[in-house]
Amino acid sequence: MTMFDLTPLYRSTVGFDRLARTLNEASAFDAPTYPPYNIEKLSDDEYRITMAVAGFAPEDITVEVKGNALTVSARKTEKQEQAGEFLHQGIASRAFERRFQLADHVQVLSAGMENGLLHVALKREVPEALKPRTIPVNGVESPKVIEAKKAA
Repeated sequence: MTMFDLTPLYRSTVGFDRLARTLNEASAFDAPTYPPYNIEKLSDDEYRITMAVAGFAPEDITVEVKGNALTVSARKTEKQEQAGEFLHQGIASRAFERRFQLADHVQVLSAGMENGLLHVALKREVPEALKPRTIPVNGVESPKVIEAKKAA
């Protein structure tokens, strides 16, 4: 296991202690591999998590948001009687729980299932008070640039 020394980061930054703690926690354990998933960036502020959940019905799946953690879990309901027996069962239908750590101001918009894939839509909505703004120095706004035509 590789350990990172983040001490130099603290010398030149302010407020990144949470980031360092998250990196340390992420490197401390092995992430589960079932079920497989994709994380897509659809635009600057929109994301989608797609999970392969073949063999599960929508009522078997629970999507829960608590704080900055998104948890997707599934439990198979009672087993249906099969007419025959399986010679090979490659489609896993075991219970799972997958956790995703969401960044600040990321909201879960919706979850839907289509063709054995669970899609969870996410959007980052930064409040106006936290967006970057220009601070005038001594009450003077920054100079405005006036475009002029070049003399020939």
